[in-house]
Amino acid sequence: MLPGPGARKEKNVDIVVLLKQVPATESLIQVADDGVSIKTEELKWVINPYDEFAVEEALRIREAQGGSVTVLSVGTDKAVEAIRTALAMGADTGVLVNDPAALGKGALATARVLAAAVKQIPFDLVIAGQRAVDADQFQVGPAVAEYLRIPNVSMVIKTELLDGSIRCHRTIEGGTVVVESPLPMLFTTQRGLNEPRYASLPGIMKAKKKPLETKTLADFGLDAGALEGPTARIRALSPPAERGGGRIIEGESAAEKAAALVKALHEEAKVI
Repeated sequence: MLPGPGARKEKNVDIVVLLKQVPATESLIQVADDGVSIKTEELKWVINPYDEFAVEEALRIREAQGGSVTVLSVGTDKAVEAIRTALAMGADTGVLVNDPAALGKGALATARVLAAAVKQIPFDLVIAGQRAVDADQFQVGPAVAEYLRIPNVSMVIKTELLDGSIRCHRTIEGGTVVVESPLPMLFTTQRGLNEPRYASLPGIMKAKKKPLETKTLADFGLDAGALEGPTARIRALSPPAERGGGRIIEGESAAEKAAALVKALHEEAKVI
């Protein structure tokens, strides 16, 4: 990210990136014995892909403008791995909210916890993935902005930092719209915003020494009773039906095979 046309170099920009650890997309997902959750023992866990765009954009803004990048997550001890990965990419500090009372309460409760944590961190920008690929709810980023009472722009594919404001190019159905917002503000990422960098070996080594704080709800003056319960509950999970095996269409020539295929689609599959 570079300053927009005609913009002068802005003061240092302090950025908070909201990050979630999710199962890798290539992981084999299996329903747990309780029927409402998934088995986690053998899963590979990674930074949510849309949050990777958020980390990368924050780093580019800091490199162009100066400032700091703090990565913030709500999760268990395992989420430290994702935060360390972001630190290895180049983020400055990490904060993990690790409190059993904050887990499993739903998107709005998570957003309230994140917003309470952000209030304790100096920030000009908050950047979040547009959604997490595990739950696909699209709620946490905009809800954090509401709790913080700051503007929110979603689905951003390009940013231009101006003097005290930011210009965001965001996707809409059938096109792109350009909007401008004063700082502080929050925006969520969309594919095309950037290409996230890989963590280098020196970055991985430096990440081990970078500050990473672990906090609980009490550190933000919150308690479990003050958090909203989930607005939706999972009643049952089941894997998709297995697909039937493929079938090879026989024939002496291409025309004969095509005729046999059309017949099968019409009489058997009944799709034409």
